[in-house]
Amino acid sequence: QVQLVESGGGLVQAGGSLRLSCAASGSIISITVMGWYRQAPGKQRELVAHITSGGSTNYADFVEGRFTISRDNAKNTVYLQMNNLKPEDTAVYYCDARGVRTMYGYNGMDVWGKGTRVTVSS
Repeated sequence: QVQLVESGGGLVQAGGSLRLSCAASGSIISITVMGWYRQAPGKQRELVAHITSGGSTNYADFVEGRFTISRDNAKNTVYLQMNNLKPEDTAVYYCDARGVRTMYGYNGMDVWGKGTRVTVSS
């Protein structure tokens, strides 16, 4: 069974930085797309950024050049470097993997981590 484990969240002051990591495990051969989503209190989950296995990236408009997504295919790990954080970035950040091929087959559905909380104080 594929599992995603996020780390790196925490409390930071406005203008600060955090680096989130998400490691996927479970006899994985490849993952087509890995990404980060976030959900603030009372709001719907929204895309932050995603990256393909070939390195193509896509960012939400609110990122405004402050975040960088990257991945290490050999380690099945995706990162999110967040700089110049704002109080409105406060949310639980979830890792997502889509198109996961393992030793046991292919799963086109999204696989989610349990999330890591990011709190930005003003």
